[in-house]
Amino acid sequence: MPVTAQRSADTLQLALTGEWRIAHYQSLHAELAQLSLAHVREVLIRTDQLQALDLSCSLLLRDFVERATGAGIGVQFQPAAPDQLRLIEQTLREVPPPPPEHETALLEAVEEPVEALGRRVVGGWRETLRGLGFVGRLAVTLLAVVPHPRRLRPTSVSRHVYETGITAIPIISLIAFLISVIIAYIGAQELQRFGALIFVVDLITIGVLRELGVLLTAIVVAGRSGSAFAAEIGAMRLNEEVDALEAIGVDPYEVLVLPRMLALMIALPLLTVIADGIGLAGGALLCRVLLDIPLSQYLTRVNDSIAATTFWVGIIKAPVFGMLISLAGTYRGMQVRDSSRELGRLTTVAVVEAIFLVILADALFAVLFLELDI
Repeated sequence: MPVTAQRSADTLQLALTGEWRIAHYQSLHAELAQLSLAHVREVLIRTDQLQALDLSCSLLLRDFVERATGAGIGVQFQPAAPDQLRLIEQTLREVPPPPPEHETALLEAVEEPVEALGRRVVGGWRETLRGLGFVGRLAVTLLAVVPHPRRLRPTSVSRHVYETGITAIPIISLIAFLISVIIAYIGAQELQRFGALIFVVDLITIGVLRELGVLLTAIVVAGRSGSAFAAEIGAMRLNEEVDALEAIGVDPYEVLVLPRMLALMIALPLLTVIADGIGLAGGALLCRVLLDIPLSQYLTRVNDSIAATTFWVGIIKAPVFGMLISLAGTYRGMQVRDSSRELGRLTTVAVVEAIFLVILADALFAVLFLELDI
């Protein structure tokens, strides 16, 4: 018996013998649980015949000692308490007590926003690295394809130019016309106070050619084509068509991403030219109807207000905007996994990121042209 118990008056004497290891845990637990502490005022535990005591059985022995002391019974070890028990007690004493409830609530109120901020920073940094990896992979693919023009897939590029450019002409024309009308109307309301209605033509011309023509065209294309790119490639990911391309040795970046990027870099400048023309035409119509400015005078003032770089400032931005929109759409499409819900979420993210990148790039262009005095 690993536990031998003897009672004398109000004293319980326990002799621990043999090996107290985890293999005997259940039997030891049962024996200690059967020991009655009724009418006992002191417990003497002899450990001189104890051959081995591991940590699991030490905790079992400690639970028995706590049960006795909790009942108001004194506990003594002869000749001494095992080293394992002293180690457990020392370890528990070094553990700091839990803070009061109000301090815990305060710590949680401080830690949760900090933790959320940290997670967002780390997540944003990892997402930035993944985006740079995507751009790098695409750049390597482009460098490998350039020496072989047939690998640029002109048929695929032409199809995407038609889908992203030709079919977008009606909506781009309508928006450019309406925006020029709005600019002319608001400008006329303000400038008529100073008797400078003729400068409405300058406002329309410079605003449409430098900024609004290309910017609004890029935003419309981001919502229209950026979402289409993400949805098309995302659906192919869900249907495992991209995996099939890789399995047969075809680079999906060369087949799916590169043609869309080249097509949008071609289509967006063309759409910008159309938006500029429709915008100037809309301004001419409103100036004729609202301000009674003849078409000949309007054209003369347009020619006078256009600098040598006014038109090209807007056109230079268009390929960059097209590249950013295509990168956002194809990147998010390639990230789609597992479910159609993820497809919808990443398509939304692609549109938002494309519009953000376009506006950010436009702001950077504005600073650059200001520094260059263009």
